[in-house]
Amino acid sequence: MLRWRNCLLAWLLLMAGALAWAQPAPAIAAASDLKFALDEIAGTFHKDTGRSLRISYGSSGNFARQIAQDAPFELFLSADESYVFQLAQQNHTPDRGQLYAIGRIVLFAPNGSPLKPDAQMTDLRAALSDGRIVRFAIANPEHAPYGRAAMQALQSAGLWDALRPRLVMGENVSQAAQFAASGSAQGGIFAYSLALAPAFGARGQYVLIPDKLHQPLRQRMVLTRKAGPTARAFYDYLQQSAARAVLKRHGFMLPGESLN
Repeated sequence: MLRWRNCLLAWLLLMAGALAWAQPAPAIAAASDLKFALDEIAGTFHKDTGRSLRISYGSSGNFARQIAQDAPFELFLSADESYVFQLAQQNHTPDRGQLYAIGRIVLFAPNGSPLKPDAQMTDLRAALSDGRIVRFAIANPEHAPYGRAAMQALQSAGLWDALRPRLVMGENVSQAAQFAASGSAQGGIFAYSLALAPAFGARGQYVLIPDKLHQPLRQRMVLTRKAGPTARAFYDYLQQSAARAVLKRHGFMLPGESLN
């Protein structure tokens, strides 16, 4: 009898585990600057745990609005912590989450462009004067944090008003990078993490924009009230040293580090 009970208990535990693994992969909302870094981390997470994720990339502002409207996301990785704070205040999250990275922006010119990137945007100023700039790409500042940082940097440099009629705005920073790297614009400002990826960086030249020209891109993640076990496990995984090393390799500063 005891052996039979032990066998039954083992079978029940096995079935419980199978049911847990059979749960659908959680929906994750992530800022598009995370595309290459997060895909790598998610791949390692799947290899280590066997658990899958469904990651959607886009603008943080749009995701925050969708979560507030009851979208089924279980984890939100925002490029601007203010969106996380808003969701927490509205009781869509159990807490205010964790700061996971600080982003940087670059001035980019595609191969063949007449624009020569420099940190002080000196040639961009000259290019505006002599007509070399017809189109310039940034993400939409209304809902994309990297677009807002680009606008702030251009305002600090005194170039925003002159450049504004020539702007081509991406729905998110990844689309802005595509506009710039494709050559459909003479240049653009987008995330350093994207410029480091061969899909973009190999198609032009870029330089880091001094962080003093814009507000810090403090990136925060938070679980929503819909979060299940896999989303919670990935949230914890993102805070471990291996995941943090991937973020750093992709150009993100980690919390506690100082800017150069």
